Amino acid sequence: MNKITYSDRDLVRLLVPILADQFLAILVGLADSLMSAAVGSAAISAVSLVDSVSNLMIYIFSAMAAGGAAVAGQYLGRKEEQNARAAGQHLVLLLGAVSFAVMLLLYIFKTDILRLLFGSIAPDVMAATNRYYTIVMASIPAIALYNGGAALFRVMSRSDIPFRTSVLMNGMNVAGNALLIFGFHMDVTGVAIPTLLSRWTAAVVIFILLANPNLTLSVSGIRSMKPDGKLLHNILYISLPSGAENGMFYLGRLILFSFISTFGTASIVANAIGNTLGVFHCFAGNAVAMGLVTVISQCAGAGDHEGARYYMKRLTLTSYALMAAVNLTLMVLLVPILNLYGVSGEARHLAMVVSLIHGSAAILIWTPSFLIAHFLRACGDASFTMVISMISMWIFRVLFAWIFARIFGLGLIGVWLAHSYFDWTVRSIIFILRYRSGIWRKKAIA
Repeated sequence: MNKITYSDRDLVRLLVPILADQFLAILVGLADSLMSAAVGSAAISAVSLVDSVSNLMIYIFSAMAAGGAAVAGQYLGRKEEQNARAAGQHLVLLLGAVSFAVMLLLYIFKTDILRLLFGSIAPDVMAATNRYYTIVMASIPAIALYNGGAALFRVMSRSDIPFRTSVLMNGMNVAGNALLIFGFHMDVTGVAIPTLLSRWTAAVVIFILLANPNLTLSVSGIRSMKPDGKLLHNILYISLPSGAENGMFYLGRLILFSFISTFGTASIVANAIGNTLGVFHCFAGNAVAMGLVTVISQCAGAGDHEGARYYMKRLTLTSYALMAAVNLTLMVLLVPILNLYGVSGEARHLAMVVSLIHGSAAILIWTPSFLIAHFLRACGDASFTMVISMISMWIFRVLFAWIFARIFGLGLIGVWLAHSYFDWTVRSIIFILRYRSGIWRKKAIA
């Protein structure tokens, strides 16, 4: 057994860039939406509709990348650097092949997809959606490859590299939007082109950096690499359940959004505000979870189970502290934040209630609900987390949302109660029991 050691300084150097990256992505997303608003309502709708599809791809490929990187991390924990490097190269090829195939399918069935998902929208919105879709979907492989490269750098404890690349990507996106929308007065195309170019730039840059032969997980020899069935099996064993879980999770969000759209304008507006604030509620915990995969995967690979428990406790306390600091601050600032929106009194009241529900749940139960799941995946127990997450989502998030909203007449508030408290509580209980059982000790790759 190898002893895995991370000092306080090591953990800070790992987590701070991830926190900054997550926060930057949120701010750029807000800036992006504000600038697209200047193009008109059709453009806003088009961007929102198509992004619901592209965000699904981001959820899936980021989870697959993290799962595959966990395999490389386990090999690093065993001091098997050659296998770790080969695992990283196999992950890149897998993400590239799958994402390219997905992109082709999205183009081949573009008309059917647009009609199926958005068939009842106004003609001008459909035209804008078609243009935005045609351009942005070409970035699907870039999304997958960037996430793969970023995950490999994080496993090497070089989270500063993805952060710097993200600054470049997001800076290009914002500057490009400003230039094309306000300078050249372009329509939705002016939103799409910077998105495409910035994503591909980030993918190219991160792989130029990853090609450095001096890196532990360098992809410099990827052209001469021979496919290894065992490595692919190990990667798919973790990455496929992780990707399926994230994809199903996002699908559940879309179903709830469709359900909420029947509640009326005030609920739709309040839900949109709640979703915006909800991203801020959880970004700190998500950052800790991403860093946790790096540490725990190496502990699992090394067979250092006591080390895994030790760092899990430390990172759990870190997550609770950060989530409390962020969410209590947002609660204090909630009234002035809501005043910025200028919405109706009913929408404002609903937005305040759902934000308080979600923010309080983020402090109390987000960490056991999600951080333990990341711990289990990093140890190789990804299939269990996938099954539990899917069952919990369909029963306690989707079904109970309908029960609370329709039968108990709670409307939007009922949906957010089911989502934030019932789903997360059930997940927390089951994952805590799984963690305490110690079964994860036997799930490391062979």
